[in-house]
Amino acid sequence: MNVRVAAARVVTAVLQDEGSLSSLLPTYLSKVDERDRSLLQQLCYGTLRYYPRIEAYLNLLLTKPFKAKDKDIEAVLACSIYQLLETRIPSHAAVNEAVAACKALKKLWAKGLVNAVLRRFLREKEQLDTTLEKSLEFKTLHPKWLVKLWRDTWPDQFENIISGNNSQAPMTLRVNQRKNNRAEYLSMLQSAGIEASATQHSPSGITLKKPQDVAALPGFSEGAVSVQDEAAQLSAYLLSPKAGEQILDACCAPGGKTCHILELVDNNAEIVALDISSKRLERVEENLERLDLQAALIGADASDTKSWWDGQPFDRILLDAPCSATGVIRRHPDVKLLRKPADIAKLAELQLTLLNALWPLLKENGTLLYATCSILPEENDQVVLKFLDATKNASLHALNLELKSLESLNTESQKLNVGIDTPAGHQLFPQVGGHDGFYYALLKKG
Repeated sequence: MNVRVAAARVVTAVLQDEGSLSSLLPTYLSKVDERDRSLLQQLCYGTLRYYPRIEAYLNLLLTKPFKAKDKDIEAVLACSIYQLLETRIPSHAAVNEAVAACKALKKLWAKGLVNAVLRRFLREKEQLDTTLEKSLEFKTLHPKWLVKLWRDTWPDQFENIISGNNSQAPMTLRVNQRKNNRAEYLSMLQSAGIEASATQHSPSGITLKKPQDVAALPGFSEGAVSVQDEAAQLSAYLLSPKAGEQILDACCAPGGKTCHILELVDNNAEIVALDISSKRLERVEENLERLDLQAALIGADASDTKSWWDGQPFDRILLDAPCSATGVIRRHPDVKLLRKPADIAKLAELQLTLLNALWPLLKENGTLLYATCSILPEENDQVVLKFLDATKNASLHALNLELKSLESLNTESQKLNVGIDTPAGHQLFPQVGGHDGFYYALLKKG
Protein backbone atom coordinates (compact mmCIF):
# COMPACT_ATOMS: atom_id res chain seq x y z
CA MET A 1 0.00 0.00 0.00
CA ASN A 2 1.17 3.53 -0.81
CA VAL A 3 2.50 5.08 2.40
CA ARG A 4 0.52 8.32 2.02
CA VAL A 5 -2.68 6.42 1.34
CA ALA A 6 -2.02 4.34 4.46
CA ALA A 7 -1.45 7.52 6.50
CA ALA A 8 -4.66 9.04 5.13
CA ARG A 9 -6.65 5.94 6.09
CA VAL A 10 -5.27 5.94 9.64
CA VAL A 11 -5.91 9.66 10.14
CA THR A 12 -9.39 9.33 8.59
CA ALA A 13 -10.32 6.57 11.03
CA VAL A 14 -9.18 8.73 13.95
CA LEU A 15 -11.09 11.76 12.62
CA GLN A 16 -14.24 9.62 12.40
CA ASP A 17 -13.69 8.18 15.90
CA GLU A 18 -13.30 4.65 14.55
CA GLY A 19 -10.29 3.80 16.67
CA SER A 20 -7.17 5.11 18.35
CA LEU A 21 -3.78 5.58 16.75
CA SER A 22 -2.30 2.73 18.79
CA SER A 23 -5.04 0.32 17.65
CA LEU A 24 -5.07 1.36 13.98
CA LEU A 25 -1.43 1.94 13.10
CA PRO A 26 -0.07 -1.63 13.54
CA THR A 27 -2.42 -2.96 10.85
CA TYR A 28 -1.30 -0.38 8.31
CA LEU A 29 2.37 -0.71 9.17
CA SER A 30 2.13 -4.32 8.02
CA LYS A 31 0.64 -3.20 4.68
CA VAL A 32 3.45 -0.87 3.57
CA ASP A 33 7.01 -1.65 2.51
CA GLU A 34 9.39 -2.03 5.42
CA ARG A 35 11.41 0.96 4.19
CA ASP A 36 8.28 3.17 4.43
CA ARG A 37 7.20 2.20 7.95
CA SER A 38 9.09 4.92 9.77
CA LEU A 39 7.65 7.52 7.37
CA LEU A 40 4.12 6.18 7.94
CA GLN A 41 4.61 6.43 11.69
CA GLN A 42 5.97 9.97 11.38
CA LEU A 43 3.10 11.08 9.13
CA CYS A 44 0.41 9.69 11.44
CA TYR A 45 1.87 10.90 14.73
CA GLY A 46 2.99 14.24 13.32
CA THR A 47 -0.31 15.02 11.57
CA LEU A 48 -2.32 14.27 14.70
CA ARG A 49 0.10 16.18 16.94
CA TYR A 50 -0.30 19.26 14.72
CA TYR A 51 -3.93 18.68 13.79
CA PRO A 52 -5.45 21.60 15.75
CA ARG A 53 -3.16 23.94 13.79
CA ILE A 54 -3.71 22.12 10.50
CA GLU A 55 -7.47 22.22 10.99
CA ALA A 56 -7.29 25.98 11.53
CA TYR A 57 -5.48 26.32 8.21
CA LEU A 58 -8.02 24.12 6.43
CA ASN A 59 -10.93 26.13 7.80
CA LEU A 60 -9.50 29.16 5.99
CA LEU A 61 -8.42 27.34 2.85
CA LEU A 62 -11.64 25.43 2.17
CA THR A 63 -14.92 27.05 1.13
CA LYS A 64 -16.94 24.30 2.84
CA PRO A 65 -16.17 21.28 5.01
CA PHE A 66 -15.85 17.81 3.53
CA LYS A 67 -18.73 15.36 3.72
CA ALA A 68 -18.21 12.36 5.99
CA LYS A 69 -17.58 10.08 3.01
CA ASP A 70 -14.74 12.35 1.88
CA LYS A 71 -12.87 12.64 5.18
CA ASP A 72 -10.05 10.71 3.54
CA ILE A 73 -9.36 13.70 1.28
CA GLU A 74 -9.28 15.96 4.33
CA ALA A 75 -6.76 13.51 5.81
CA VAL A 76 -4.64 13.66 2.63
CA LEU A 77 -4.56 17.45 2.92
CA ALA A 78 -3.76 17.30 6.64
CA CYS A 79 -0.86 14.87 6.15
CA SER A 80 0.48 17.00 3.30
CA ILE A 81 0.32 20.24 5.27
CA TYR A 82 2.16 18.50 8.11
CA GLN A 83 4.88 17.50 5.63
CA LEU A 84 5.13 21.05 4.33
CA LEU A 85 5.37 22.41 7.87
CA GLU A 86 7.64 19.97 9.63
CA THR A 87 9.58 17.71 7.26
CA ARG A 88 12.37 18.11 4.74
CA ILE A 89 10.31 16.63 1.93
CA PRO A 90 10.44 19.13 -0.97
CA SER A 91 7.19 21.07 -1.35
CA HIS A 92 6.64 20.01 -4.97
CA ALA A 93 7.07 16.35 -3.98
CA ALA A 94 4.60 16.67 -1.11
CA VAL A 95 2.01 18.26 -3.40
CA ASN A 96 2.51 15.69 -6.17
CA GLU A 97 2.26 12.78 -3.73
CA ALA A 98 -0.96 14.21 -2.30
CA VAL A 99 -2.49 14.45 -5.77
CA ALA A 100 -1.37 10.88 -6.52
CA ALA A 101 -2.98 9.72 -3.27
CA CYS A 102 -6.35 11.02 -4.52
CA LYS A 103 -6.02 8.75 -7.54
CA ALA A 104 -5.07 5.78 -5.35
CA LEU A 105 -8.14 6.50 -3.19
CA LYS A 106 -10.24 6.45 -6.41
CA LYS A 107 -11.33 10.05 -6.00
CA LEU A 108 -10.11 11.66 -9.18
CA TRP A 109 -12.44 14.63 -8.64
CA ALA A 110 -10.30 15.66 -5.65
CA LYS A 111 -6.98 15.94 -7.54
CA GLY A 112 -7.56 19.52 -8.65
CA LEU A 113 -8.92 20.59 -5.27
CA VAL A 114 -5.98 19.11 -3.35
CA ASN A 115 -3.47 20.63 -5.75
CA ALA A 116 -5.09 24.07 -5.50
CA VAL A 117 -5.43 24.04 -1.71
CA LEU A 118 -1.82 23.01 -1.10
CA ARG A 119 -0.39 25.50 -3.58
CA ARG A 120 -2.49 28.25 -2.04
CA PHE A 121 -1.19 27.21 1.40
CA LEU A 122 2.38 27.57 0.16
CA ARG A 123 1.68 31.01 -1.33
CA GLU A 124 -0.33 32.43 1.56
CA LYS A 125 1.17 30.76 4.65
CA GLU A 126 2.52 34.00 6.10
CA GLN A 127 -0.86 35.72 5.73
CA LEU A 128 -2.65 32.70 7.18
CA ASP A 129 -0.31 32.70 10.19
CA THR A 130 -1.07 36.36 10.85
CA THR A 131 -4.81 35.72 10.68
CA LEU A 132 -4.58 32.77 13.09
CA GLU A 133 -1.95 34.05 15.53
CA LYS A 134 -4.48 34.76 18.32
CA SER A 135 -6.22 31.37 18.02
CA LEU A 136 -5.64 29.15 21.08
CA GLU A 137 -5.86 25.99 19.01
CA PHE A 138 -3.39 27.33 16.48
CA LYS A 139 -0.85 28.49 19.07
CA THR A 140 -0.99 25.55 21.47
CA LEU A 141 -1.84 22.64 19.15
CA HIS A 142 -4.59 21.67 21.60
CA PRO A 143 -8.39 21.96 21.65
CA LYS A 144 -9.66 25.17 23.24
CA TRP A 145 -11.59 23.48 26.06
CA LEU A 146 -8.51 21.63 27.28
CA VAL A 147 -6.26 24.69 27.03
CA LYS A 148 -8.67 26.79 29.10
CA LEU A 149 -9.02 24.05 31.70
CA TRP A 150 -5.25 23.76 32.16
CA ARG A 151 -4.71 27.50 32.17
CA ASP A 152 -7.30 27.94 34.92
CA THR A 153 -6.14 24.94 36.95
CA TRP A 154 -2.37 25.13 36.54
CA PRO A 155 -1.46 28.76 35.71
CA ASP A 156 2.14 28.33 36.89
CA GLN A 157 2.67 25.08 34.99
CA PHE A 158 0.55 25.84 31.93
CA GLU A 159 3.37 26.79 29.54
CA ASN A 160 5.40 23.72 30.48
CA ILE A 161 2.38 21.45 30.05
CA ILE A 162 1.88 22.67 26.49
CA SER A 163 5.59 22.40 25.70
CA GLY A 164 5.80 18.91 27.19
CA ASN A 165 2.75 17.67 25.32
CA ASN A 166 4.02 19.02 22.01
CA SER A 167 7.48 17.51 22.36
CA GLN A 168 8.73 14.16 21.17
CA ALA A 169 8.57 11.66 24.03
CA PRO A 170 11.95 10.07 24.81
CA MET A 171 12.52 6.34 24.92
CA THR A 172 13.03 5.43 28.57
CA LEU A 173 14.20 2.12 29.99
CA ARG A 174 13.77 0.43 33.35
CA VAL A 175 16.75 -1.63 34.46
CA ASN A 176 15.89 -5.01 35.96
CA GLN A 177 17.61 -4.83 39.35
CA ARG A 178 17.58 -8.63 39.59
CA LYS A 179 20.22 -8.66 36.86
CA ASN A 180 22.11 -5.33 36.83
CA ASN A 181 22.16 -1.96 38.52
CA ARG A 182 21.76 1.19 36.48
CA ALA A 183 25.46 2.08 36.36
CA GLU A 184 26.31 -1.37 35.01
CA TYR A 185 23.66 -1.18 32.31
CA LEU A 186 24.72 2.32 31.27
CA SER A 187 28.19 0.90 30.76
CA MET A 188 26.72 -1.88 28.61
CA LEU A 189 24.90 0.68 26.48
CA GLN A 190 28.09 2.68 26.05
CA SER A 191 29.93 -0.43 24.89
CA ALA A 192 27.13 -1.00 22.36
CA GLY A 193 27.52 2.55 21.05
CA ILE A 194 24.15 3.70 22.41
CA GLU A 195 24.13 7.13 24.07
CA ALA A 196 22.04 7.30 27.23
CA SER A 197 21.76 8.99 30.62
CA ALA A 198 20.30 8.25 34.04
CA THR A 199 16.79 9.58 34.73
CA GLN A 200 16.30 12.16 37.47
CA HIS A 201 13.20 10.70 39.14
CA SER A 202 13.43 6.92 38.91
CA PRO A 203 16.48 5.17 40.39
CA SER A 204 16.19 2.40 37.79
CA GLY A 205 15.48 4.60 34.76
CA ILE A 206 17.61 5.37 31.72
CA THR A 207 16.76 7.77 28.91
CA LEU A 208 18.14 7.03 25.45
CA LYS A 209 19.42 9.93 23.39
CA LYS A 210 17.75 8.36 20.35
CA PRO A 211 15.02 5.69 20.19
CA GLN A 212 16.31 2.21 19.45
CA ASP A 213 14.86 -1.05 18.25
CA VAL A 214 14.63 -3.17 21.42
CA ALA A 215 16.58 -5.88 19.62
CA ALA A 216 19.59 -3.54 19.70
CA LEU A 217 19.45 -3.16 23.50
CA PRO A 218 21.99 -5.35 25.35
CA GLY A 219 20.28 -8.24 27.10
CA PHE A 220 16.73 -7.16 26.25
CA SER A 221 15.53 -10.61 25.23
CA GLU A 222 17.07 -12.01 28.43
CA GLY A 223 15.14 -9.53 30.59
CA ALA A 224 17.94 -7.12 31.47
CA VAL A 225 15.78 -4.10 30.76
CA SER A 226 12.23 -3.01 29.85
CA VAL A 227 10.76 0.00 28.11
CA GLN A 228 8.76 2.14 30.56
CA ASP A 229 8.31 5.87 31.15
CA GLU A 230 10.08 7.32 34.15
CA ALA A 231 6.91 8.59 35.87
CA ALA A 232 5.26 5.17 35.53
CA GLN A 233 8.35 3.55 37.06
CA LEU A 234 7.60 5.38 40.31
CA SER A 235 4.45 3.26 40.82
CA ALA A 236 6.24 0.20 42.10
CA TYR A 237 8.50 2.20 44.42
CA LEU A 238 5.59 4.18 45.88
CA LEU A 239 3.59 0.99 46.42
CA SER A 240 6.54 -0.21 48.59
CA PRO A 241 5.95 -3.94 48.12
CA LYS A 242 7.39 -6.48 50.55
CA ALA A 243 8.37 -10.09 49.92
CA GLY A 244 5.61 -12.61 50.57
CA GLU A 245 2.74 -10.15 50.30
CA GLN A 246 -0.56 -10.54 48.47
CA ILE A 247 -0.71 -7.73 45.89
CA LEU A 248 -3.31 -6.72 43.30
CA ASP A 249 -2.35 -4.79 40.18
CA ALA A 250 -5.72 -3.67 38.83
CA CYS A 251 -5.96 -2.44 35.21
CA CYS A 252 -2.48 -3.91 34.75
CA ALA A 253 -1.90 -4.14 30.97
CA PRO A 254 0.62 -4.03 29.35
CA GLY A 255 2.29 -5.23 32.54
CA GLY A 256 5.17 -2.84 33.13
CA LYS A 257 4.13 -2.09 36.69
CA THR A 258 3.34 -5.73 37.47
CA CYS A 259 6.80 -6.77 36.38
CA HIS A 260 8.51 -3.93 38.24
CA ILE A 261 6.74 -4.85 41.49
CA LEU A 262 7.96 -8.43 41.12
CA GLU A 263 11.48 -7.26 40.32
CA LEU A 264 11.57 -5.23 43.55
CA VAL A 265 10.64 -8.27 45.68
CA ASP A 266 12.84 -10.67 43.71
CA ASN A 267 9.76 -12.46 42.33
CA ASN A 268 8.69 -13.32 45.88
CA ALA A 269 5.08 -12.12 46.14
CA GLU A 270 1.63 -13.39 45.24
CA ILE A 271 0.49 -10.95 42.56
CA VAL A 272 -2.86 -10.91 40.82
CA ALA A 273 -2.57 -8.98 37.55
CA LEU A 274 -6.05 -7.98 36.43
CA ASP A 275 -7.25 -6.33 33.25
CA ILE A 276 -10.61 -6.05 31.50
CA SER A 277 -8.98 -6.85 28.13
CA SER A 278 -7.96 -10.47 27.69
CA LYS A 279 -6.19 -9.45 24.49
CA ARG A 280 -4.02 -6.93 26.35
CA LEU A 281 -3.19 -9.57 28.96
CA GLU A 282 -1.25 -11.37 26.24
CA ARG A 283 1.28 -8.53 26.40
CA VAL A 284 1.48 -8.93 30.18
CA GLU A 285 2.16 -12.63 29.77
CA GLU A 286 4.89 -11.94 27.20
CA ASN A 287 6.59 -9.46 29.52
CA LEU A 288 6.43 -11.81 32.49
CA GLU A 289 7.92 -14.64 30.44
CA ARG A 290 10.76 -12.49 29.09
CA LEU A 291 11.64 -11.30 32.60
CA ASP A 292 11.23 -14.78 34.16
CA LEU A 293 8.53 -13.61 36.58
CA GLN A 294 5.27 -15.15 37.79
CA ALA A 295 1.85 -13.63 38.42
CA ALA A 296 -1.75 -14.81 38.28
CA LEU A 297 -3.40 -13.22 35.22
CA ILE A 298 -7.13 -12.59 35.23
CA GLY A 299 -9.22 -11.07 32.47
CA ALA A 300 -12.20 -9.38 34.14
CA ASP A 301 -13.84 -6.08 35.03
CA ALA A 302 -12.08 -4.94 38.21
CA SER A 303 -15.30 -3.42 39.57
CA ASP A 304 -17.17 -6.74 39.26
CA THR A 305 -15.26 -8.35 42.12
CA LYS A 306 -17.73 -11.24 42.54
CA SER A 307 -16.69 -12.55 39.12
CA TRP A 308 -12.98 -12.90 39.88
CA TRP A 309 -12.00 -12.38 43.55
CA ASP A 310 -11.32 -15.56 45.56
CA GLY A 311 -11.90 -13.87 48.92
CA GLN A 312 -8.20 -13.64 49.83
CA PRO A 313 -7.56 -9.99 50.90
CA PHE A 314 -4.60 -8.04 49.58
CA ASP A 315 -1.80 -6.32 51.50
CA ARG A 316 -1.44 -3.74 48.74
CA ILE A 317 -3.43 -2.68 45.71
CA LEU A 318 -2.23 -0.65 42.75
CA LEU A 319 -5.10 1.00 40.89
CA ASP A 320 -3.76 2.61 37.73
CA ALA A 321 -7.22 3.80 36.76
CA PRO A 322 -8.56 4.36 33.23
CA CYS A 323 -8.34 8.09 32.56
CA SER A 324 -8.28 10.87 29.97
CA ALA A 325 -4.57 10.25 29.22
CA THR A 326 -4.02 14.01 29.25
CA GLY A 327 -0.57 13.47 30.77
CA VAL A 328 0.61 11.32 27.85
CA ILE A 329 -0.71 13.29 24.87
CA ARG A 330 2.79 13.44 23.37
CA ARG A 331 2.69 9.63 23.13
CA HIS A 332 -0.97 9.56 22.05
CA PRO A 333 -1.63 12.78 20.09
CA ASP A 334 -4.99 11.42 18.92
CA VAL A 335 -6.24 12.14 22.45
CA LYS A 336 -6.58 15.77 21.30
CA LEU A 337 -9.22 14.69 18.79
CA LEU A 338 -10.85 11.75 20.55
CA ARG A 339 -11.30 13.18 24.04
CA LYS A 340 -14.36 15.38 24.64
CA PRO A 341 -15.27 17.58 27.65
CA ALA A 342 -18.13 15.26 28.62
CA ASP A 343 -15.70 12.33 28.89
CA ILE A 344 -14.03 13.71 32.01
CA ALA A 345 -17.07 13.40 34.28
CA LYS A 346 -17.74 9.88 32.98
CA LEU A 347 -14.16 8.83 33.65
CA ALA A 348 -14.26 10.32 37.15
CA GLU A 349 -17.40 8.29 37.85
CA LEU A 350 -15.66 5.12 36.66
CA GLN A 351 -12.59 5.87 38.77
CA LEU A 352 -14.71 6.31 41.89
CA THR A 353 -16.57 3.09 41.10
CA LEU A 354 -13.28 1.21 40.91
CA LEU A 355 -12.06 2.67 44.21
CA ASN A 356 -15.29 1.70 45.96
CA ALA A 357 -15.22 -1.81 44.48
CA LEU A 358 -11.60 -2.60 45.33
CA TRP A 359 -11.44 -1.08 48.80
CA PRO A 360 -13.20 -4.04 50.54
CA LEU A 361 -10.53 -6.35 49.07
CA LEU A 362 -7.78 -4.62 51.05
CA LYS A 363 -6.53 -5.95 54.40
CA GLU A 364 -6.81 -3.85 57.54
CA ASN A 365 -3.80 -1.48 57.60
CA GLY A 366 -3.24 -2.24 53.95
CA THR A 367 -2.51 0.47 51.38
CA LEU A 368 -3.94 1.33 47.97
CA LEU A 369 -1.96 3.42 45.50
CA TYR A 370 -4.27 5.38 43.20
CA ALA A 371 -2.59 6.45 39.96
CA THR A 372 -3.57 8.02 36.65
CA CYS A 373 -1.74 9.43 33.63
CA SER A 374 -4.05 12.45 33.82
CA ILE A 375 -3.22 16.04 34.75
CA LEU A 376 -6.84 16.98 35.46
CA PRO A 377 -7.85 17.37 39.14
CA GLU A 378 -11.35 16.15 38.22
CA GLU A 379 -9.84 12.68 37.80
CA ASN A 380 -7.27 12.93 40.55
CA ASP A 381 -7.70 14.93 43.75
CA GLN A 382 -11.44 15.34 43.34
CA VAL A 383 -11.98 11.59 42.95
CA VAL A 384 -9.75 10.75 45.92
CA LEU A 385 -11.29 13.38 48.21
CA LYS A 386 -14.80 12.30 47.28
CA PHE A 387 -13.89 8.71 48.11
CA LEU A 388 -12.32 9.69 51.43
CA ASP A 389 -15.34 11.76 52.37
CA ALA A 390 -17.62 8.73 51.94
CA THR A 391 -15.31 6.03 53.34
CA LYS A 392 -14.81 6.06 57.10
CA ASN A 393 -11.96 3.55 57.24
CA ALA A 394 -9.87 5.27 54.54
CA SER A 395 -7.27 7.97 55.08
CA LEU A 396 -4.46 9.61 53.17
CA HIS A 397 -1.07 8.05 53.81
CA ALA A 398 2.26 9.77 53.21
CA LEU A 399 4.30 8.39 50.33
CA ASN A 400 7.58 6.78 51.27
CA LEU A 401 10.02 8.95 49.31
CA GLU A 402 13.17 7.87 51.15
CA LEU A 403 14.16 4.98 48.94
CA LYS A 404 16.65 2.53 50.35
CA SER A 405 18.06 -0.63 48.85
CA LEU A 406 15.32 -3.24 48.68
CA GLU A 407 16.30 -6.67 49.97
CA SER A 408 19.38 -7.90 48.07
CA LEU A 409 18.59 -6.08 44.84
CA ASN A 410 20.70 -3.50 43.07
CA THR A 411 18.40 -0.54 43.74
CA GLU A 412 20.16 2.79 44.21
CA SER A 413 19.39 4.81 47.32
CA GLN A 414 17.89 8.21 46.61
CA LYS A 415 14.93 10.37 47.49
CA LEU A 416 12.06 10.04 45.05
CA ASN A 417 10.69 13.15 43.34
CA VAL A 418 6.96 12.93 42.69
CA GLY A 419 6.24 16.42 41.41
CA ILE A 420 4.18 19.00 43.25
CA ASP A 421 2.03 18.36 46.31
CA THR A 422 -1.73 18.59 45.81
CA PRO A 423 -4.51 18.47 48.43
CA ALA A 424 -4.74 14.67 48.19
CA GLY A 425 -1.66 13.49 46.33
CA HIS A 426 1.19 14.40 44.02
CA GLN A 427 1.16 15.61 40.42
CA LEU A 428 3.88 15.20 37.81
CA PHE A 429 3.61 17.16 34.56
CA PRO A 430 5.00 16.09 31.16
CA GLN A 431 8.56 17.30 30.75
CA VAL A 432 10.44 18.02 27.53
CA GLY A 433 13.02 15.23 27.29
CA GLY A 434 11.77 13.75 30.57
CA HIS A 435 8.82 11.98 32.14
CA ASP A 436 5.12 11.87 31.30
CA GLY A 437 2.33 13.48 33.31
CA PHE A 438 1.23 11.28 36.21
CA TYR A 439 -0.73 11.50 39.48
CA TYR A 440 -0.31 9.49 42.68
CA ALA A 441 -2.23 9.28 45.96
CA LEU A 442 -1.69 6.67 48.68
CA LEU A 443 -4.63 5.53 50.84
CA LYS A 444 -4.50 3.48 54.03
CA LYS A 445 -7.23 1.28 55.46
CA GLY A 446 -8.09 1.40 59.13
